[in-house]
Amino acid sequence: MVAPLSSWPWDNFGIFKYLLYGPLLANGLYSLHVEGNITNNWCLHILFLCFLRVGVHIAWSSYSTMLFLTRNRRILQQGIDFKQIDMEWEWDNFLLLQALMGSLMVYLFPSLGYLPLWNAKGLIAVLILHVGVAEPLFYVLHRYFHTKHYLFTHYHSLHHSSPVPQSFTAGNGTVLEYLALSMVIGTPIVGTCLLGYGSTAMIFSYVLIFDFLRCLGLSNVEIVPHRLYEAIPVFKYLLYNPTYHTLHHTEKRANFCLFMPLFDAIGNTVDEKSWELHKEISSNAGKNGKVPDFVFLAHVVDVCSSMHSPFVSRFFASHPYVTRLFLLPAWPTTFIVMLVMWARSKTFLYSFYNLRKSLHQTWVVPRFGFQYFLPFAKDGINKHIEDAILRADKLGVKVISLAALNKNEALNGGGTLFVDKHPNLRVRVVHGNTLTAAVILHEVPKDVKEVFLTGATSKLGRAIALYLCRRKVRVLMLTLSKERFEKIQKEAPVDCQNYLVQVTKYQAARSCKTWIVGKWITPREQSWAPKGTHFHQFVVPPILAFRRDCTYGDLAAMRLPDDVQGLGNCEYTMSRGVVHACHAGGVVHYLEGWTHHEVGALDVDRIDPVWEAAIKHGLKPVSSN
Repeated sequence: MVAPLSSWPWDNFGIFKYLLYGPLLANGLYSLHVEGNITNNWCLHILFLCFLRVGVHIAWSSYSTMLFLTRNRRILQQGIDFKQIDMEWEWDNFLLLQALMGSLMVYLFPSLGYLPLWNAKGLIAVLILHVGVAEPLFYVLHRYFHTKHYLFTHYHSLHHSSPVPQSFTAGNGTVLEYLALSMVIGTPIVGTCLLGYGSTAMIFSYVLIFDFLRCLGLSNVEIVPHRLYEAIPVFKYLLYNPTYHTLHHTEKRANFCLFMPLFDAIGNTVDEKSWELHKEISSNAGKNGKVPDFVFLAHVVDVCSSMHSPFVSRFFASHPYVTRLFLLPAWPTTFIVMLVMWARSKTFLYSFYNLRKSLHQTWVVPRFGFQYFLPFAKDGINKHIEDAILRADKLGVKVISLAALNKNEALNGGGTLFVDKHPNLRVRVVHGNTLTAAVILHEVPKDVKEVFLTGATSKLGRAIALYLCRRKVRVLMLTLSKERFEKIQKEAPVDCQNYLVQVTKYQAARSCKTWIVGKWITPREQSWAPKGTHFHQFVVPPILAFRRDCTYGDLAAMRLPDDVQGLGNCEYTMSRGVVHACHAGGVVHYLEGWTHHEVGALDVDRIDPVWEAAIKHGLKPVSSN
């Protein structure tokens, strides 16, 4: 049986739980309309306070996931995976509970709804009551939840089930715990009001500072300098630090205090590693952390998709990217950020995961997709890519894989520019297109005898055409010139050259039901495909799914091995655990320990070996065909 008060009464409501705020909103708006006075409109005050509290937790979450700022200050090095994100999805349940409890208190004690806006004495009184009542009360209750097996197993263990503390971990708990916490946070507020010093400013200040300090302890980022404790030794007993509270989450046997380790010292429950570990992490903040073994060098696609990042919302980033209408009001701000990035930003660390004791990171070139097609931006983009490669080489990275437009043929010859310019690179530069070709080719059914190919003159298109003609598949190649077609044809074995057929119009493919799209095609051009056609594609962005009587494949991708750890965000439109084939190609290159660069033209003879290596290492094909 489920323990009483261990689950939330609105667990099954989903998004409709927010309707419980409805009476507060209706009452607040009605009072505002009738009285025209917001000072004593306690309903709107409660709603506004909840809004600010959400903002505090989101701000801390955003800061914690800005790895380009916090990577060397992280306490626990593992990543936040999808399981933890899903578990903490309803983190704001306690805010709804406390909003309802606050409303009940105002109904029971109407005078609480008519507090003055400001009373300086109230700030002093609430501080005294916090130290004298809230801190010891929380210490006793918290320690009790840990020492009583029933309470920990059925209640508090949920809070400790989050492997990596984050600000949203503050809301990962049971009803009983948050009833107790509400008593802790409510006692100083009610006590101050009973003393006659209550004010709206006091309530807002105390609650927001309370949340801020909770998020500080759960941030997994050490920002409190150890020199502060050395300069003022008593201060370490007056305010905890993130390392102190993280030790509580990992060890579970000490450091029970709310914000003041003084009460752990009185109760003899200070973890003996607390101060030394804090000093070690704080001292290493300016040093480089663990060197990644593999780096995927990505870029931003467009303004809207740039909001699909963990430091904007880790919840949205944990699902495949789709345009969300409620984020459109943030478009102007994001556009300004893009301009600032264009002018000032450098390549930065975006995300990471672990695979078989190796660290894999994603770095992002601060350029958006459209900028790659601006002639005057070419040199600047290549400079960013070159700097990232040289930085990876200096750090000791084994493999760096170039994403999408970072390996554009017209930009840098598929990475050839950098390898030729720096022949002594220790890091292996990989464009990953060999595995991309392999994924596309293995999606094509074995019994297909004819395909229509656009983008045949690209690296991928050329390799796909040559591979298929070796399989005796007739390839209708939509090419721009006879010279380019003949160049590709000469690369095919003599007995296979007749399987390559140049076409100049889409009408030539109106009887072919297998289209491989490497160049963006319009709905009008798609209309020439016969009913039942399947569109395979390696074009970014993907073509519009215009034909309802046809099927459309996803971009070439592979699912990472099952033993990947700390993966908590989706790569653009990919599903959870799925990465673009060029990313997967770099992973395979690293796992195999290959020492060659994979740049420039594709070696058709390596398509099958690379595919077999990917399967051997546990990567799985992903296809909607």
